[in-house]
Amino acid sequence: MELPRIQNVLRYDAGEVREAADEVAAEEPLEIRVRGRAVSVTMRTPGQDGELAVGFLLTEGLIRRADDVTKIEPCDRNEEGNLLNVQLAPAVPVDFEKLTRHVFASSSCGLCGKATIEAVRGTFAAVTSNVSIDAELLVKLPELMRQEQSTFERTGGLHAAALFDESGKLIVLREDVGRHNAVDKVLGFALLKGLLPLERHVLVVSGRSSFEIMQKALAARVPIVAAVSAPSSLAVQFARESGQTLIGFVRQRRMNVYSHPQRIRFS
Repeated sequence: MELPRIQNVLRYDAGEVREAADEVAAEEPLEIRVRGRAVSVTMRTPGQDGELAVGFLLTEGLIRRADDVTKIEPCDRNEEGNLLNVQLAPAVPVDFEKLTRHVFASSSCGLCGKATIEAVRGTFAAVTSNVSIDAELLVKLPELMRQEQSTFERTGGLHAAALFDESGKLIVLREDVGRHNAVDKVLGFALLKGLLPLERHVLVVSGRSSFEIMQKALAARVPIVAAVSAPSSLAVQFARESGQTLIGFVRQRRMNVYSHPQRIRFS
């Protein structure tokens, strides 16, 4: 990925000041349209936009499988490539009134302007997966993810989300300036590859775990979500009610398990 390069940056290091250039994470708007009608505008890192679009539609409950999508195409009249139109199968119903409540989502808070939390909770059934994973393997997953974060190593400015199977094999990793965008890209990849439901997988995120991350994981039927940082109180409450195993502070062979610990094998 070619990164924006900023000139005339002043660096202060141990009392010395020098001028240098710096690579930064790209951030641009993406408008997602369904059947030609705008349903979302989000700030994102360009790349894997098709995955982001279908991941967003999956987690909104609009689509459930790859066959629901017939085509993902850029708008010919948008030279910057920041507009995607998703064509759905004729049998897929679209509630545009519900979707357009969500049209403006920032890169840091995808829930801004969304419907009530109660309505989101009611969209997807609880997870009932009996998958389990060894604790010693689980605490290694964030480091395995970090080793694959090529853009973060260059900029230090991107969130990451990664999907692993129960054996610890990395399925896909995506980076983005928005935490929820990285998750949407991962889930969009899984949908387009026909991997859903993800009932025997682990979703790892580089930052904190929020209600929205848990809701998105639930839409794809992910039973285990592990985060490098802290969960929010609402994320914990949602995970407990939704049958999801939520793990936080996964680092240096340590972790806190906040819900449904039966999926973790402790030796």
